[in-house]
Amino acid sequence: MNRGAFTFYEFFAGGGMARLGLGETWRCLFANDFDPRKAAAYRANFGGEDFHQGDVWGLHPADAPGRADLAWASSPCQDLSLAGARAGLAGDRSSAFFGFWWLMEALAGQDRAPRAIVIENVAGLFTSRRGRDLEAVCAALAGAGYRFGALEIDAALYLPQSRTRCVVIATLEAPPARLVGQVPGRAVAEAKARLPAALKARWIDWRLAPPPRRNCDLAALLEPDEAVRWRTAGETAALIAQMDGANLLRLEAALASGERRVGAAFRRMRAGRQRTETRFDGLAGCLRTPGGGSSRQFILVAEAGEVRSRLLSPREAARLMGLPDSYRLPGAATAGLHLAGDGVAVPMVRHLAAEILEPLLAPEPSRAAA
Repeated sequence: MNRGAFTFYEFFAGGGMARLGLGETWRCLFANDFDPRKAAAYRANFGGEDFHQGDVWGLHPADAPGRADLAWASSPCQDLSLAGARAGLAGDRSSAFFGFWWLMEALAGQDRAPRAIVIENVAGLFTSRRGRDLEAVCAALAGAGYRFGALEIDAALYLPQSRTRCVVIATLEAPPARLVGQVPGRAVAEAKARLPAALKARWIDWRLAPPPRRNCDLAALLEPDEAVRWRTAGETAALIAQMDGANLLRLEAALASGERRVGAAFRRMRAGRQRTETRFDGLAGCLRTPGGGSSRQFILVAEAGEVRSRLLSPREAARLMGLPDSYRLPGAATAGLHLAGDGVAVPMVRHLAAEILEPLLAPEPSRAAA
């Protein structure tokens, strides 16, 4: 496949993780994000020729050149996330989806509708407002002539981070038979079942082949011990003091193993009290943006009968999203963590591109030979 064989628009682009995942066979025609720190990171890594900083509601069809094969939209998830207020697409942030959709309709009015659309969001989209938000997305797609289906994908298939996402893939063209027919998992099946009959009739059960088995764990992505700042013994003790019985048992089992065990910890509000929750299964918890008590993730190391703790670094967070070390992060730690926590897992995008998007959008053999 030649470089730039496919074209795309990237909305809510953040630091360009969808662009990285799509790879060199894809050419960006237009990218957009309103956050100045993310915009600076995007330009630092990809240049600014095709990037437009500003509110999606302020975009016009003339801003997006040509007709793209794909529009990728990782729209704001805060109002859909299990960690948020679950206001759904009516929330202040997640309603930005409709700004994106207005532009898609405007492009369609100029016969420039993208051939395919990917809408990536938190898994909460499956159930938000008892399914009404996913129904609204599907109704919008159907009204524009798209067929569509959804996948539930956990980034843990590719990276040592538990990060489950809803990925809606829509197409104007009939997909090849080999891309359809997968029996959906529970979340997808239940979401589909809630849809009205007219939308079910446009549903595609996308077939996604499993990726190669992940070959690294959380410990493999961390900085050397001597390169990071560890918390004091008192701070670590305070973190442990907030653990309940089940989480203490996990920590005690790690200590009892006699080996160096690396885990992740994060604070959550449970029944009005702040609790420390931990895991020693080789995975980090889902990365979040660095705001609020539950957002900063800790690293725990149990070794030689002692426990040490520290905060996850921005570079480590970037690795947990699949960003290479050559990627230029913002200089401020908070900005780097925000970029990673708001992003899409790069290898997940690459897998979707290779297994569904490129076969879907590839020219017919007869056309390719012409």
